[in-house]
Amino acid sequence: QIQLVESGGGLVQPGGSLRLSCAASGRTMATYTMNWFRQAPGKEREFVAEISSSGANTYYADSVKDRFTISRDNAENTLYLQLNSPKPEDTAVYYCAAAPFFYRGAVPVDGMTAWGQGTQVTVSS
Repeated sequence: QIQLVESGGGLVQPGGSLRLSCAASGRTMATYTMNWFRQAPGKEREFVAEISSSGANTYYADSVKDRFTISRDNAENTLYLQLNSPKPEDTAVYYCAAAPFFYRGAVPVDGMTAWGQGTQVTVSS
């Protein structure tokens, strides 16, 4: 079973930048499609970004497209999410998740094999 641990969250100003990391252990991350989700207070967990096992294909939620970038380093067993020009509405707990399939953007929350514990991102001046 793969285990996931996120890091890199914190306070960032609107228009700034922040990079989240997700370290995998237990099984190689290379066999999984990887995803980022987020959950704001009082809201349901929502899809943010998806990356195929090789890293060749990515999908993004419309709300973060052209601002966030998902990437992965399979040799280091690490997933990343680069947040550029974040907005206050991006404030949430961010979770990485491993999936057995590449859903091409139609990613079901209940389709994940494993979840990290989450890292808080707060966008505020």
